[in-house]
Amino acid sequence: MFTTYNLKPRFQDRLRPAVRFLAGARVHPNQVTIAALVLSCATGALLAQFHPQRVILLILAPVLFLRMALNAIDGMLAREHGMATQAGMILNELGDVASDAALYLPLAAVPGISGPAVFAFVLLAAQVEMAGVVAALATGRRSCAGPMGKSDRALAVSALGLVLGSGLAPITWSTPVLWLLDLLLVFTLMNRVRDGLRSRGRRGSPTFLSAC
Repeated sequence: MFTTYNLKPRFQDRLRPAVRFLAGARVHPNQVTIAALVLSCATGALLAQFHPQRVILLILAPVLFLRMALNAIDGMLAREHGMATQAGMILNELGDVASDAALYLPLAAVPGISGPAVFAFVLLAAQVEMAGVVAALATGRRSCAGPMGKSDRALAVSALGLVLGSGLAPITWSTPVLWLLDLLLVFTLMNRVRDGLRSRGRRGSPTFLSAC
């Protein structure tokens, strides 16, 4: 199944010069991970503060793109420049889930957007990431099965923010879209669990847990 995860190698190729520069400047992956978390929390605070104004939703697309770049950069620094640590692995996983919550939960305060659909989105996203991590712990190989992985969620929410923030669609249009995304997250969770079970014969303890 094709997801935006299939585009990751090309995305990383574009970022590699910046990664080499950061490595030369002795920037640690954990610093990049924390920067992505701070960015997410600051954006979430802005969304919460200005939620009555739909135009604020337009910031989601550039912020999510930058966050995806930072998420890729911290992994490349760790993997390609010998900076991987166990503490960094833990920080990366916790930071991803916390960033999702900080960015997406404030959407529930926007008038017309379904709060339950947003809460379900955040909860299911955390479960999807946990399923990938548990598969890695059990088999030594992380499951990145789709159709609604981290980058796919970022793309979907970015598109939703652009459409709603620009006024191209009524705000109530978001409710069926969010519930559809929740359904896709359920399928993603099932796929990652199945993927982990199929790989149960391969066991190991990876020194670096590659992010999806």
